[in-house]
Amino acid sequence: MNGPVVRPRRLRTSRAMRRLVAETRVHRAELILPMFVREGIDAPVPIASMPGVVQHTLDTLRAELVRAAELGIGGVMLFGIPQQKDAVGTCATTEDGILNVAIRAAVEEVGDALVVQSDLCLDEFTDHGHCGVLDDRGRVDNDATLERYREMAIVQAAAGSHLLGLSGMMDGQVAAVRDALDAAGHTDTAVLAYAAKYASAFYGPFREAVQSSLSGDRRTYQLDSGNRREGLREADLDLAEGADVVMVKPAMGYLDVLAATAARSTVPVWAYQISGEYSMIVAASQNGWIDREQAVDESILGIRRAGADAVLTYFALEAAERLRQAGGTTT
Repeated sequence: MNGPVVRPRRLRTSRAMRRLVAETRVHRAELILPMFVREGIDAPVPIASMPGVVQHTLDTLRAELVRAAELGIGGVMLFGIPQQKDAVGTCATTEDGILNVAIRAAVEEVGDALVVQSDLCLDEFTDHGHCGVLDDRGRVDNDATLERYREMAIVQAAAGSHLLGLSGMMDGQVAAVRDALDAAGHTDTAVLAYAAKYASAFYGPFREAVQSSLSGDRRTYQLDSGNRREGLREADLDLAEGADVVMVKPAMGYLDVLAATAARSTVPVWAYQISGEYSMIVAASQNGWIDREQAVDESILGIRRAGADAVLTYFALEAAERLRQAGGTTT
């Protein structure tokens, strides 16, 4: 009996063979850990909808940063949770605001080992929970918000942030922030544009994590889930405005947008495996429906395969530990 001439299975015969011919790999340096630091607490506060993730104190933040550096991940993205909120997010631009204090602590602790990144958005700081300031009709005022972003950029850069994560999805935000940074002498501070950020149901656990005050939704500024071309247009605009990195968010439901963005971008492209994606994997594994380690590794590998040069994920430390044990990379 004549068998097939072409036998692709020859390249799958052993673990060593599969590793040798692997097309996509994950390295620890391509993982970024989002971290929450909360003002006014003296012990970490677990986030119920994100098992294993906590709101940190400044002390526990420092300890976790040291662990992250030892594991060799690429960086951390810091989110601040203030005690006081108001209509314009005043605490986002005070030197003693929790996020700016956390930036200084992080840079002091691990600034030579990790890229310290900070969220540049107002939603954690406003009493209405939107990513910008509101006009007299209760709508997000794009251009007034840009002025607040410029102020935030200068304060965060002065605190030492290496890279500012512009997550608010305001028109012109990259140009506004880049101009403010350069005018203030912060020419080396990089800008990450959340270029294609979609309005998603999977942000739910994050809103608990940052104690969001939002009522309603953010559909007037975040992208509609069905719009692929619009996401690419947003990425093109951010590239033209000088973004150093562009990002697609969420990751797993938008791999087509990620792949298309990676195919046209002239700068690194990142993706954010968001809170709901994290929580689904954790919940399914806790119920015994999937293998946690395999699901985590496969999910990150899939995001990398689609074109992400780095992945923001709450699994960063556990994935990095397995990668370290495996010699640095996995397939």
